Amino acid sequence: MKIFIAELIGTFTLVLLGCGSAVLAGGEVGQLGISFAFGLAIVAMAYGIGPISGCHVNPAVSFGAFVAGRLPLNSMLQYWAAQFIGALLGAGVLYLIATGKTGYDLAANGLGQNGWGAGYLGEYNLASALVFEIVATFLFLVVILGSTQKSAPGMLAGLAIGLTLTVIHIVGIQVTGVSVNPARSFGPALIVGGTAISQLWLFLIAPLIGAALAGLLFKQKVLETE
Repeated sequence: MKIFIAELIGTFTLVLLGCGSAVLAGGEVGQLGISFAFGLAIVAMAYGIGPISGCHVNPAVSFGAFVAGRLPLNSMLQYWAAQFIGALLGAGVLYLIATGKTGYDLAANGLGQNGWGAGYLGEYNLASALVFEIVATFLFLVVILGSTQKSAPGMLAGLAIGLTLTVIHIVGIQVTGVSVNPARSFGPALIVGGTAISQLWLFLIAPLIGAALAGLLFKQKVLETE
């Protein structure tokens, strides 16, 4: 139960503060500010809930840990449940806050949902979105699994992971809005609906592919210290 509550709070925080930076303050802080909001939210939660759950707050992270042999299946499913619920709650609270501003329109302003194609940010195509999400998640998981292995300096893991997520957002916001996290995509998409729902499949599948590839490298001891 402690792990479930920790992962729910952590994912709630990531969606509320990360997506919230885009929806509530995007015009003021810009793409760089949004990128740091996501990264700093992870750093904060890494130290806040890390001792309880390891601060996955991302189904792809839990899946990568499962593939690497660090997390049993039943635990992974518990993590997933908490993460998807937390993300939906975070998006719901963000929506309640956003509607308090005159002129806010869900269809026009959204909730920081992910996407691609005509009308979405940089208007990158499906292939670009798919490649970015797979590769970015792979690199993210390499940092996560590498910085949390036994021989790594544990106190620095949260900072390394948060900074990695920051740079991934700096590079990729214009491509997909950056998911690398199926739960982060699920929460806003479920409330926004429409195209966000129809494109959600990519943000559920691509991060899991990237996470699996990274997990396999650690499972086979390619990147794991002996």
